[in-house]
Amino acid sequence: MKLTLLLMLQTLRIAIPYLFAASGGVLAERAGIVSLTLEGFMLAGAFCATLGSFYFGNPWAGVLMGLLGGCLFGALHAVATIRFKADQIVSAVAINLMVVGLTRFFLRLAFDSSSNSPRVAGFGRDGNAGALATFENPLIWLGVIVMPALAWVITRTRFGLRVRAVGEKPEAAATLGVSVNRIRYRAVIASGALAALGGCYLALDQHQFTDQMTAGRGFIALAAVIVGRWMPIRAGIACLLFAFAEAMQIQVQGAGVLPSQFVSMIPYVLTLVALAGLVGRAVPPAALGRVEG
Repeated sequence: MKLTLLLMLQTLRIAIPYLFAASGGVLAERAGIVSLTLEGFMLAGAFCATLGSFYFGNPWAGVLMGLLGGCLFGALHAVATIRFKADQIVSAVAINLMVVGLTRFFLRLAFDSSSNSPRVAGFGRDGNAGALATFENPLIWLGVIVMPALAWVITRTRFGLRVRAVGEKPEAAATLGVSVNRIRYRAVIASGALAALGGCYLALDQHQFTDQMTAGRGFIALAAVIVGRWMPIRAGIACLLFAFAEAMQIQVQGAGVLPSQFVSMIPYVLTLVALAGLVGRAVPPAALGRVEG
């Protein structure tokens, strides 16, 4: 019973960055903009959160800085793809690489290190373990409700209706007086902020930033968006599934029953299997990746 509870808590902790990033991915892609940038948004959020917490001595200042960082790169992606009609895949790859380079440069500039920052103020007390440490972190609670909240926004609000309209039939939305580009700008910038919260969680939970600490989580979150068929609740379930696989990987690795190289492959193999089995039947938003000239 205790082992099961610990596994569930570990799954929840691992799932939080996936949930934040996937929520951003759902929002942007439902508006028609490809979200390969989730990895970069998360990494930018993690670094900016570390800077804010370090210089202001307050984790909430770190969260605010992380949100600003995510919004900045979200706006950059939006301008490149919507205003200048850049290829969305190329823009996403460029932003991801740019963020890796910038975080390394400013890591050296701000902390005189090429690998990690000093310890910073985070949520919870250092040394806490178990359930108490999990539920002391307010970002855990925010991560739990982010997908249901996004589902409500998309299905029950005017903004959500317009997001779905510009992602499916932008021409029809435009004839009804909806500013397609304005809605897409808002969706992509909000996507950057949401994904950045996943990075904030990583940095403030670990009380420091380490080089490339997101470690591909943004791409797994994008896979969850596809597996969930661009629906928030289904994408959230996919995030929990991938997080459970990662938690099982940690348990199996600790038991030492398999070589560590094979154990490390478990979450990624599950991602590939899920995509191979479901992506063929998943129908993306009709205007995804298409910006009219």
